[in-house]
Amino acid sequence: MSIATTDTTPLRAKDFASDQDVRWCPGCGDYSILKQVQTTLAKLGKKKHETVFISGIGCSSRFPYYMDTYGMHSIHGRAPAIASGLRMANPELGVWLITGDGDALSIGGNHFIHLMRRNFDLNLLLFNNQIYGLTKGQYSPTSEEHKRSASSPFGSLDHPVNPVALALGADASFVARTMDRDTRHMREMLMRSDAHRGTSFLEIYQNCNIFNDGAFFTFTDKATKSDTALFLENGQPLVFGKEADKGIRLDGCTPRRVDLKAGSFTKGDLWIHDEKDIYKAQILARFFDNPSENVQRTPFGENALPRPFGVIYQKERPCYEGQLFEQINMATEQLGEGDLDALIAGRNSWEID
Repeated sequence: MSIATTDTTPLRAKDFASDQDVRWCPGCGDYSILKQVQTTLAKLGKKKHETVFISGIGCSSRFPYYMDTYGMHSIHGRAPAIASGLRMANPELGVWLITGDGDALSIGGNHFIHLMRRNFDLNLLLFNNQIYGLTKGQYSPTSEEHKRSASSPFGSLDHPVNPVALALGADASFVARTMDRDTRHMREMLMRSDAHRGTSFLEIYQNCNIFNDGAFFTFTDKATKSDTALFLENGQPLVFGKEADKGIRLDGCTPRRVDLKAGSFTKGDLWIHDEKDIYKAQILARFFDNPSENVQRTPFGENALPRPFGVIYQKERPCYEGQLFEQINMATEQLGEGDLDALIAGRNSWEID
């Protein structure tokens, strides 16, 4: 990182790009994410010396090399621990945590859960391509059932992790989803993530065109996107479709897909999205599974529920590091400045003849 901290010149997206050659496969969705993060940082007026990227292991985790900011390529699954420590050591830094579905949800699953519940003020971007790309195509924790891969030639028997449901179950204070091919929506979600005070979790559907090409094709292709992707807006009804002619209403606690053209229902009958409603957020997370007994599991099914994109849940609550500093100040006021020698010596002593 070479920028002088006294430079007040507004930065552009390219100013956040390092001099390192980007070594992702041609066509990888990571290129899009990298570009939008750089663009977002410039748009938000961020400074290089006030920004740090921490990553674990995987294709996504090369990210810090390509950012002309502070950064660390850390160890497999443990990036949340390092990012948390950094946040406590220097709360003036804007901390971004870059991870993938394998790094975060397999060996790093425990760290992921505790980062969500502790609520450090940092941003976690999870690149989900439903495969291990760096190690050449083994199935990952988010791969679909019966996935044929290098490590499961007869099909995986594992039930996939639902990242959004897991984050909500761990009491995350901000949960959102976007996709690599919708750059405008991604920038919006990156800005919302940065604005949130607490741990923001943003799942990004990212295509691995070498080992799992087209995993999210139904949500990104122009021919099917409008009928399979539901873009959430706070305070607005759940509407989708090429002509905004489909919607979601709640039948008790069960979401139902309805045809607005049929005339039986209007937009006034539909579910209104509320980002602060944790109970409805839990239902939205399960659109991933299509829980209704009357829907098919394929997104192409006539009655299938669309996949939600946008801010699924957001609520402000105290950040861990803020409470820690308050506790330290309170203890100092009550007990005075600490004495390291006295602490090591302890309160018990013996006289030996």
